[in-house]
Amino acid sequence: MEQFVDFNFRANYFSSGPITKDTKEVWFVLHGYGQLAKYFINKFKDISSHERVIIAPGGLSRFYLKGFNGRVGSTWMTKEDRLLDIDNYVNYLQAVYAHVSNDFSQSHNIKITFLGFSQGGATVTRWIQRFEDDFERLILWAGSFPHDMDIAKVGDKLKGKKVQMIRGTEDQFVNDKAKEEQQRFIDALNIEVEHITFKGEHDIDNDTLIKVANQAV
Repeated sequence: MEQFVDFNFRANYFSSGPITKDTKEVWFVLHGYGQLAKYFINKFKDISSHERVIIAPGGLSRFYLKGFNGRVGSTWMTKEDRLLDIDNYVNYLQAVYAHVSNDFSQSHNIKITFLGFSQGGATVTRWIQRFEDDFERLILWAGSFPHDMDIAKVGDKLKGKKVQMIRGTEDQFVNDKAKEEQQRFIDALNIEVEHITFKGEHDIDNDTLIKVANQAV
């Protein structure tokens, strides 16, 4: 007989620096499958500054990428107890936001950007579905809207927001069927989406990231 128990869970996250009175933007960046937040945040070093702080939470489940030792990666969820994993990581992400936003009083009108890369795209969308505060932008980078999202709730949260979907032209995980499915979700959400491509594969392209970061939100 399956039963459940609640308990306290201690988890870390990484930041590019402190939030100060000079901070104007905070980016929450969620990594993809098999990655670690402490390395993923390095991909954003060229756009981070005292005015733009990067926050990188990490998947709560870690594993060896090959065999029983060596490099370690993490995942946000698997198909096993997926709804429980989703509840747990959304609660964790909300706790990260609460911890970070304690420092927002030092700066006025901080603009929030959410970025999800690959598996982090579905993760950040599920987080936004339950997110109650204001934000300016959602970036799905080599990621997608999840099939199990609440269309009405997510669509309402994204009304008037800047939504961008970015992918490499040679991304091996994106095909015509996936593009068609995402377009159906976008139509159902009834939102405007800016599609951006770069020459490359399934990765964060630095030049594209800099251009996107410098856009007004």
